[in-house]
Amino acid sequence: MDYHHRTIEQKWQRFWADNHTFRVTNTSDKPKYYVLDMFPYPSGAGLHVGHPLGYIASDIFSRYKRLKGFNVLHPMGYDSFGLPAEQYAIQTGQHPAVTTEANIKRYREQLDNIGFSFDWDREVRTSDPAFYKWTQWIFMQLFNAWYNKANDKAEPIATLVAHFELHGSRGIQAASDDDVLSFTAAEWAAFSEEEQQRELLKYRLAYLRESTVNWCAALGTVLANDEVINGVSERGGYPVEQKKMMQWSMRITAYAERLLRGLETIDWPEPLVEMQRNWIGKSVGASVRFGVPVLGDGRYIEVFTTRVDTIYGVNALVLAPEHELVEALTTGSQQAEVEAYIAQTKKKSELDRMADVKAVSGAFTGSHAIHPLTGKEVPIWIADYVLAGYGTGAVMAVPSGDQRDYLFATHFGLPIIPISDAQQLDGQADPTKEGRYINSDIINGMTYREAVDTLIEKLESLGAGKATINYRMRDAIFGRQRYWGEPVPVYFKGGLPQLIDDDELPLLLPDVDKYLPTETGEPPLGRAKDWKYRGTFEYELSTMPGWAGSSWYWYRYMDAQNEAVFASKEAIDYWRDVDLYIGGSEHATGHLLYSRFWNKFLKDMGYVPEEEPFKKLINQGMIQGRSNFVYRVLDGEGKGTNTFVSYGLKDQYRTVALHVDVNIVTNDVLNLDKFRQFRPDFADAEFILENGKYICGHEVEKMSKSKYNVVNPDDIIEQYGADTLRMYEMFLGPLEQSKPWNTNGIEGVYKFLRKFWKLFHDASGNFAVSDEAPTRAELKALHKIIRKVEEDIERFSFNTSVSSFMICVNELTDLKCNKRAILQELCVVLHPYAPHITEELWTLLGHEPGTLSYATYPAFNPEYLVESEFSYPISVNGKTRMNLTLPLDMEQPDVEKAVLANEDVQRYLEGKAVRKVIYVKGRIVNIVAG
Repeated sequence: MDYHHRTIEQKWQRFWADNHTFRVTNTSDKPKYYVLDMFPYPSGAGLHVGHPLGYIASDIFSRYKRLKGFNVLHPMGYDSFGLPAEQYAIQTGQHPAVTTEANIKRYREQLDNIGFSFDWDREVRTSDPAFYKWTQWIFMQLFNAWYNKANDKAEPIATLVAHFELHGSRGIQAASDDDVLSFTAAEWAAFSEEEQQRELLKYRLAYLRESTVNWCAALGTVLANDEVINGVSERGGYPVEQKKMMQWSMRITAYAERLLRGLETIDWPEPLVEMQRNWIGKSVGASVRFGVPVLGDGRYIEVFTTRVDTIYGVNALVLAPEHELVEALTTGSQQAEVEAYIAQTKKKSELDRMADVKAVSGAFTGSHAIHPLTGKEVPIWIADYVLAGYGTGAVMAVPSGDQRDYLFATHFGLPIIPISDAQQLDGQADPTKEGRYINSDIINGMTYREAVDTLIEKLESLGAGKATINYRMRDAIFGRQRYWGEPVPVYFKGGLPQLIDDDELPLLLPDVDKYLPTETGEPPLGRAKDWKYRGTFEYELSTMPGWAGSSWYWYRYMDAQNEAVFASKEAIDYWRDVDLYIGGSEHATGHLLYSRFWNKFLKDMGYVPEEEPFKKLINQGMIQGRSNFVYRVLDGEGKGTNTFVSYGLKDQYRTVALHVDVNIVTNDVLNLDKFRQFRPDFADAEFILENGKYICGHEVEKMSKSKYNVVNPDDIIEQYGADTLRMYEMFLGPLEQSKPWNTNGIEGVYKFLRKFWKLFHDASGNFAVSDEAPTRAELKALHKIIRKVEEDIERFSFNTSVSSFMICVNELTDLKCNKRAILQELCVVLHPYAPHITEELWTLLGHEPGTLSYATYPAFNPEYLVESEFSYPISVNGKTRMNLTLPLDMEQPDVEKAVLANEDVQRYLEGKAVRKVIYVKGRIVNIVAG
């Protein structure tokens, strides 16, 4: 019988689904292995061929690990809250749940079509109340926790209250807001309930406070920094401005040092690790206080600096435009300029401000600070290159030591203190190298380290500074003014947030008449009728951000149906963490940081055993589109005609290139009839052909609908099969690298699978496998591929395995091998890559249907790769005449006899006497005659 890929693949996909072949238990004598993909957002467009790349790799690895005797958890679900469904709801009025359900159904069909070995009994959806109940529960644990720096871990807020009741605030080392109060135990007891709750809010890991955010009015929500590109929203391209709002935040900064330390314990790509290090941005330095007389009461501006040794070169203090003291510092004469500058800054995202290193702008407040060591006046400016959330939101400008400060000073004509008046290491450009300072009254003659220590000691004695560590990372905004997200399980009493009771979870999304903010500017949840806690108290109207559900979802897969807890202790203790995580590098400073943060918190609270969630992580590359172009001929006025010239002739005409649907192009040859149907205005198109064909141009670009280069995997599967698609995606190149999709090359993989199928069948198409013992050559071909595939999969080099499979099948075809002992083992080795065809052949070989998924991977025997024979080049008087195959263990006298007895050798000797035979074992035989 012939290889009918669709019949075979649909048969086995039904079998796996009906028999729950990949259902996994939480107890097993086998070692566990947890393989996880970054779960997708189910968009209406469905999957294109670029999306499954990582899923195919993880599926190959999962199937391989099962064959190696592991109990493999390989689940899949959907990150199903998000902006796209809500935007569609705004446009159409259709509830986001309806479109999300339709999109998930489409995704599931496509995923099943590719033949993944997911345990679908554990499917999760972040928008399912049964799932987000536990997202809300984790938020409640964070709200009821604080970070104890003394113990370097989170603790229940009750332990903080107990300390306040016994000792007041004395001795507390906590991650907290800057404006915490100092009080005794008696003063704490005298606080009202409201005063106590306000103070506790400054310590909670989930807290509410006024924050500067990226506000997108068109989308009606706050956006994360990675959702803003060049000052506009990533989705829709709408303007984004900086705005102060009351927002929920997560105190991720409490975990900064542990997040850094954890990077040393996990197997992640170094570029991604470095991105996280830079995002966390640890800096060791000093905080310095500059007194500000205009503020009175001994108030000051605090700055953080990594170069306290440059303090004598300060010529100005520069504040972020959002700094809380700007209004108080601005004099009447400078008010208009400062306000105009602040309005201008709001139009820029923080990322833009950080990136634009050469643009210089700012405004003078009109006020001055006092230098803590010299007593001189220092002007106070604002500038957008200083960020409110980094350090203290203020910097001491040292133009003699910093390029950006220098540009700022020269632009505004500020005095640049000559280097001779500031400290300078004698003859050294790098302050950390050996050398001594000159021209400085306090640190003259000191090394860098001596100078830093002396200056910090001096500042501490004056109450004007101290040594400190700063992190660039800021607390994470945890709120969106949108509808389609998890409701925050909070109500307000007396203006303060209170948690609902555990038994009231999940707090469900209410129905609303529209998915837009209210007329008074409240989030869409403000439209819900009679939506109040116990009919009285206002609920929080913001919803959680998109990263909430994805910050813990891998634990839900461990015990997806549990209604009592987010996952049982038994399940968590068994699976513990993710052994292999595959996904895109675009999540480096978003999802992956937040996930590590939540995981560490859950460990602190005793819910999970591991500090890090993902042991090994691989970033798959992107499959890019291969765009095709047609060339429209222009008339004398430069207008497009309806004539199109083939690529090889286009330089003879004046043309403009147009994208054309790649699905109507085969090997760069355009289907003319389908092109005329492509667009109504092309119905009467005419063509200038070359050799009777219209050849399209091509270019590698990002796969997108606008470029007509999107390839639907369903179309590929229909024509070539899922096994072909799986192997071809791996064949395109190394998993981590980006590579172009080119349908032109897929035919070779399809031919390989047909050739593999024919090994099991005779010339008439009948299944015909022999029980004869295999030859040594056949065993050699088999064991080469056993070892090669094992090595390749273990190092995630999937593309090289595909090439080796092709070589192996060619060798067995040449050997006319149809031996059961060989083909049966080859089925197992190929199975992770091409599961459908191998399942079918495995059953034809007489095995129970479906057992191939849990067969045993063949053991490699190196003996079969040891060469027993060698084809010796035979030379006569230095000229190679022929090859002769002889056993490698043959002794030299026997070799000489065998060679000289050969009829062809005798013919080349032409009757000449043999004077000497030069023999090099495993290399050559040279006969000297004459």
